Amino acid sequence: MTTFPLTGTVLFAHGSRDPLWRAPIEAVQTYIQTHNPQVPVRCAYLELSTPDLGQAVQELIDIGTRAITIVPMFLGTGKHAREDLPVLLEELRVRHPHVRFNTQTAIGEDPRMTALMASIACGEEAIVR
Repeated sequence: MTTFPLTGTVLFAHGSRDPLWRAPIEAVQTYIQTHNPQVPVRCAYLELSTPDLGQAVQELIDIGTRAITIVPMFLGTGKHAREDLPVLLEELRVRHPHVRFNTQTAIGEDPRMTALMASIACGEEAIVR
């Protein structure tokens, strides 16, 4: 029997000193855990909050994850997604050569997110296609 590597997800956000700021990111984590319990998911923060990206990745590796998708939870591909994340990702690849890392584009640049935000802004029932 062939075993496939466990694939995990890291929701990577900016971070804040305000603990309430984390609530929406953690709500996404809870949603994934509820609707896709087979996908291990962790939140990670660039600054001002913990865990950082390295800690979240290590938690996933410790439970047997060998492929990790990093999802930048930013509205756009600004400096953090364009400059900071690639540096951090290269450090992770060097530190964990046995792990396959994948990154998505900033979540706000996904057309489904654009449509959802537009629906919410117009007070419409959210319909994501």
